[in-house]
Amino acid sequence: MIAVMTATCVSTNYLLIGVINVKLMDLLVFVSGFAFGPLVGAIVGILTWLVYGTINPYGFSLPILAATCLGESIYGAVGGLLGGMEAHRTDDTPGGRFRFFNAKFAIIGFLLTFAYDLLTNIVSGLVAGIPVAVALVGGIPFALTHELSNLAFFFVGVSPLVNAIRRLSSGGTILR
Repeated sequence: MIAVMTATCVSTNYLLIGVINVKLMDLLVFVSGFAFGPLVGAIVGILTWLVYGTINPYGFSLPILAATCLGESIYGAVGGLLGGMEAHRTDDTPGGRFRFFNAKFAIIGFLLTFAYDLLTNIVSGLVAGIPVAVALVGGIPFALTHELSNLAFFFVGVSPLVNAIRRLSSGGTILR
C-alpha cells in the first residue's frame, strides 16, 4: 500500500505540475495515514517528496526537500491518528455524520496546509537568503491557493477515498 499510495501521489503531482500549489498529494497522504495508520501515512509523505522533490522541473534544494518531507509526513501522521480515533467511535448516526466529518476534514486540511506553508516558506526564505518576513508576505498568494484548494479537496475527498480504500481492502464490504 505504501508503494501504491506513493506512486499515486507522485503521478498526480506530475499531472497537476502546471497548476501551482494545487495538488492532490496532501489529501492522498492524509488518507493513507487515516486508512493504514500514522506510520504508513508519514512514510508515504516522505517517499512522495523524496521522489517528487528530487526529480522536479522546479529544481532541487536539500534544506527545502527536508522541510517538505517533514511537512508532508505530518499530513500522514495526523491522518493516522484521526483514523485510529475514528476506528474506536461507536456513533453511527446516519446522515449528519457524513457532513460533519467532511467539514471537520476540511478544517483539518486547511490548518495542516497553513502549518506546512509556514514551515516551507520560512525554509525557502532562509535558503534564498531573503528575510523571513518578505518570504512569508511574498508567499501569501501561493499559500492561500494551496490552503483553499486543500480545504476543498479535504471537504469532498476524505470520506469517499477512505470508504473506497476500506471497500477494496475488505473485499467489497465497508469496514466499520
